Amino acid sequence: MTTSPEKILFLPGASGNTQFWHPVAEALETSAAVHHMGWPGFGNTPADPNVTCLEHLAALAIAEIDRPMALVAQSMGGVVAVHIALERPELITHLVLAVTSGGLNLPALGAKDWRAAFETDNPYLPRWFLDDRTDLSTRLQELQLPVLLLWGGMDQISPILVGQRLAQLIPNARLEVFPEGGHDLGHTHAKSVAQLIDRHLGL
Repeated sequence: MTTSPEKILFLPGASGNTQFWHPVAEALETSAAVHHMGWPGFGNTPADPNVTCLEHLAALAIAEIDRPMALVAQSMGGVVAVHIALERPELITHLVLAVTSGGLNLPALGAKDWRAAFETDNPYLPRWFLDDRTDLSTRLQELQLPVLLLWGGMDQISPILVGQRLAQLIPNARLEVFPEGGHDLGHTHAKSVAQLIDRHLGL
């Protein structure tokens, strides 16, 4: 029987927007404690010279894990969430990955190359992030927890083929598609996303 989480950790995407998941968190029925994570050097979170890779971001999040916890992650945050779940499987009870934009060979799955435009719009983003090409495909079968995959039919950054591939590689994964959703579906479809998360958590 799957353990119920006592806390939900919300992980943003590369924007580092700690407000992104607030509408979903506010719509949830769960009584679990909620925490919104920021990334050093992203958004309004001050940079940390000791943070130079996604594994370092995962280590920061792991420091927040003090009880059975669910992870809800947007885009790049999904790669960090997978790192965390692989590192601390005894404490991560559920995983929600929304439009994950890394961890696989995305160009082979039809993903649009977003990095140049993103760098132009975000000139102070850490260089190491733009260069990251983490591939976790060979380890995804190690994830034995329930995983909810949320994808948008209009997303060019992480198209549905990415979600379908993750659903094939992760043993206990369920894919939910929002046909009109884009890369920000976690924000634009907050109420529906919250209902799916509540169901995923067994509420």
